[in-house]
Amino acid sequence: MPTAFRTELSVSLQSRQLSLQTHVFTAGSCFAEVMGQKLQQYKVPSLVNPFGTIFNPVSLFNLLQASLQPQPEFTGELVQREDLWLAYDFHSTFASHSRAELLTRLQETLSQSQAFLQNTDTIILTFGTAIGYIHRASNKLVANCHKIPQVQFQKHLLTIPEILSAFNTFYKSLQQTNPNARVILTVSPVRHLKETLEGNSVSKSILRVVCQELKTQYAAVAYFPAYELLLDDLRDYRFYKPDMIHPSEVAEDYIWEKFKSAYFNEDFQHFTEKWDKIRQALAHKPFHSESISHQQFLKKVLSQLEELQAKVDCQSEISALKKQLITG
Repeated sequence: MPTAFRTELSVSLQSRQLSLQTHVFTAGSCFAEVMGQKLQQYKVPSLVNPFGTIFNPVSLFNLLQASLQPQPEFTGELVQREDLWLAYDFHSTFASHSRAELLTRLQETLSQSQAFLQNTDTIILTFGTAIGYIHRASNKLVANCHKIPQVQFQKHLLTIPEILSAFNTFYKSLQQTNPNARVILTVSPVRHLKETLEGNSVSKSILRVVCQELKTQYAAVAYFPAYELLLDDLRDYRFYKPDMIHPSEVAEDYIWEKFKSAYFNEDFQHFTEKWDKIRQALAHKPFHSESISHQQFLKKVLSQLEELQAKVDCQSEISALKKQLITG
């Protein structure tokens, strides 16, 4: 008779740990956005999904490779849909009413990414799917079809050699630009049901093998099991949002806690405990904002923020709090 009805996944403590001062770059699927927002929430200097959501790893590596060039320049294809210009290599959030305006935005994004990648300590890349689409006219893989008629694209299941080759090209440039950078790979637990359950399973399997190959090949490449934490540890539809595709907030928090415990140092763990209490205090909605007790409460929180200011940038929180204080 089993003594437990769950197999909890333990993530090993990493020898190279992150701190409050560590710069972290995240990119890839929408789960990279979730992890990035957690980093920003806890004041970790980070650049989160600068290209927008990029689902397939080859398109992601191509953008990273472009960002690492001495003079980053966007050379991809643009398309006009109704009154908007879009880029096949970027997410649809990069949309402009003029071609020139879009090119400027894309160029600025590549330059911003280059500046951050040159000095970042850790790069977190999240793979969403191994299923991509090739633009028939140009015979090039796209990151996003932008709701252009599907007849213009050919579905393509990326192979393991294709993905490894694209990573190797990017990683060679990274080592030349920032040889001390560490790469953490994850497979997104978000289910791509548009490609059917069977297709999603094949896709995730390819991505998982790629991660294992790269982890084995490169000493500075690690794998964080976000996918397994939801699929094999939590393993229940209770931990999905109502769409049955995306992890719930509870699942996201659970995965974040596992990541934080494995990858961040003890000082950061202590900071998050303090910061959670301060965030809870900042979210407090008083019945009587001008009361003596509430004003004293605000001053106490302000003092805590000013104490932390030496470690992290709390200026926005300090400014917001000062506006609530009654002077005179």
